Amino acid sequence: MVFTCCLRNSLGFLSFRNVEYSITLRIQSRSISTVERTSGPQQQGKLKTSYLSGPRDIPLIKLTLGQLLQQAADRFGDRTAAVFIHQDIRKTFHQVLVDADKAAAGLRSLGLKRGDRIGIWGPNSYEWILTQWAAARIGSILVNINPAYQTEELRYALEKVGVKALVVAKHFRNTNLMDILSQLVPQLDHNRNTNQLEDTKKLIVSSSLIPTLERVIVMSDEHQNNGALRWQDLMELATSDLVAEIHNLQREIEIDEPANIQFTSGTTGNPKGATLSHKNIVNNAYLVGLRLNYDKMAHKICVPVPLYHCAGCVVGVLTAASHGATCIFPSPVFSAREAVKAVHHERCTALYGTPTMYVDILNLPDLKQYDLKSLSTGIMAGAPCPEEIAKGTVNDLNMKDFAILYGMTECSPTTFMTLPSDSFDLRCSTVGYPCEHVEVKIVDPQTNAIVPVNTPGEICTRGYNTMLGYWNQPDKTREIISEDGWIRSGDLGVLNEDGYGKIVGRIKDMIIRGGENVYPREIEEILHAHPSVQEAQVVGVPDERLGEEICAWIRCKPQTNLDSLELKRFCLEKMAYFKVPKYWMFKDKFPLTVTGKVKKFEIRNISIQELGL
Repeated sequence: MVFTCCLRNSLGFLSFRNVEYSITLRIQSRSISTVERTSGPQQQGKLKTSYLSGPRDIPLIKLTLGQLLQQAADRFGDRTAAVFIHQDIRKTFHQVLVDADKAAAGLRSLGLKRGDRIGIWGPNSYEWILTQWAAARIGSILVNINPAYQTEELRYALEKVGVKALVVAKHFRNTNLMDILSQLVPQLDHNRNTNQLEDTKKLIVSSSLIPTLERVIVMSDEHQNNGALRWQDLMELATSDLVAEIHNLQREIEIDEPANIQFTSGTTGNPKGATLSHKNIVNNAYLVGLRLNYDKMAHKICVPVPLYHCAGCVVGVLTAASHGATCIFPSPVFSAREAVKAVHHERCTALYGTPTMYVDILNLPDLKQYDLKSLSTGIMAGAPCPEEIAKGTVNDLNMKDFAILYGMTECSPTTFMTLPSDSFDLRCSTVGYPCEHVEVKIVDPQTNAIVPVNTPGEICTRGYNTMLGYWNQPDKTREIISEDGWIRSGDLGVLNEDGYGKIVGRIKDMIIRGGENVYPREIEEILHAHPSVQEAQVVGVPDERLGEEICAWIRCKPQTNLDSLELKRFCLEKMAYFKVPKYWMFKDKFPLTVTGKVKKFEIRNISIQELGL
């Protein structure tokens, strides 16, 4: 069955592209085929300038998220798809499809339709991934909301993208999320009466602060306050006719339609809603899985990273669905011990995490009591990988084929990734080779000219994985994506003559000390080589004479003693004098995002305050 449709630029956030285009859909041929592949370095000879296009021998796939789930159920039906240890839930791919379609039918019954925004606000849970799949199956757009958001942050996110329905957990860590939500939707206040209506379809909320919000679905078995539904209520709204309607919808939804909105960190202003299409995230997930050799055997992936982040919902859930892998979720929020226990009991073959998460895992005092021999691979992403941590993943966690992944939310997220065949040194010193169907260039931030190889500049990429834009912010979209499709990362990096990338730092993190450019990453790598240093972070702080000085935060390993004099001597033997930090601050912990990334801007602010600068 073949038909062609012409799409005009009707969505506000796409207006910067100003194009009209045709898409030919071959519905019956939409499947993932097994292909002979030679993923990896393919350029002829050595590079001289910092431009390279990633491999193109593996074709992109033409599947929506909903079709991906259907195909996973068809191919891997009775294989376990998801395990939520803290909920005692274990589901096959077929069961996930059935449950997702019940949830989708329930959403349709409540009036949710194609293009509507459905928010998900809570820690990792089975209901989270069902909402992800259900939204896709009805053509709605899933809006990932950080469960650490407080009242004003939540209001901004919901109002910014016009969320119509919100699926919310009762709690996140020690915070009652319903108490926060009730400040925006007063009728949900727990002091009010519980619902009296027998027809749950009539349960509607209203708020002057979030005019678009009509439905609130709570992940709870308890009866809710005026206007909110329980998750059970949603599932019970499904009928056979509505489920049949969901099946028919899969032929109508296009791969270039928005599927997911993920908010960027917003460290320099309010968060922006990066809008990702089905094509963006389905293909990124599929290709990441190929680089991890997930197509070669049935893997069990321990996923302690949050679902609201790309690492969880794309590189975790969608990659697993693409290749028939099982996702094991150890806990609602990250716990090093629960992650290791999950690997031990479930015999996981892969583990995901940020460097900080791996530090916590490797420093568990009883780590050797767990049997981790089943591990062979996994991903480290979200921040540069220090060599000492990489050694620990191989020696203590048995992850000999671990991969380094680099990207950004706006790129679905992956743009560079190492290969299983890459040497240990290459995985420690680079972020890998450009991903399939992605062009990469390193440019001078001032002139935008492509620089020679091994020369620092801003990393820019172009490809299928580039977001559609920032939701309803065409001006912000134009600031980051050029007319010819190149997206600026804001990261400083280099491309070597073999096409491998290395991150030098953030452009905004670069320290200019007395006219000398100093890259924090370089200093951090040297500090991590000290036997008593567990973690190091370097920032620039104001200095009247030099403009900026260097400040290092140090987290020592247990049962070790360090002072600034010893670290200064250590640094002077390994780096130019102007790179040696002037200020040393010894800390037990660093400020982190819920995804485990270090908040450098907060480290800088605290340093300025504590140093009296």
